[in-house]
Amino acid sequence: MQVCRNCRRFTDTSPCPFCKSTNLSSSWKGLVIILDANSEIAKILNVTEPGKYALFVS
Repeated sequence: MQVCRNCRRFTDTSPCPFCKSTNLSSSWKGLVIILDANSEIAKILNVTEPGKYALFVS
């Protein structure tokens, strides 16, 4: 499983199906699952869509 460095979403394919970036990484830390894009956590993380996100991508 890889994480897009651009949008920080988890993906199995290249390019990223969400933002179309090919800048993927397998080195990441922390996982957050956003169910409600209007939640306080989503706002803090600047996330606008529900999904699985990495907190840090290197």
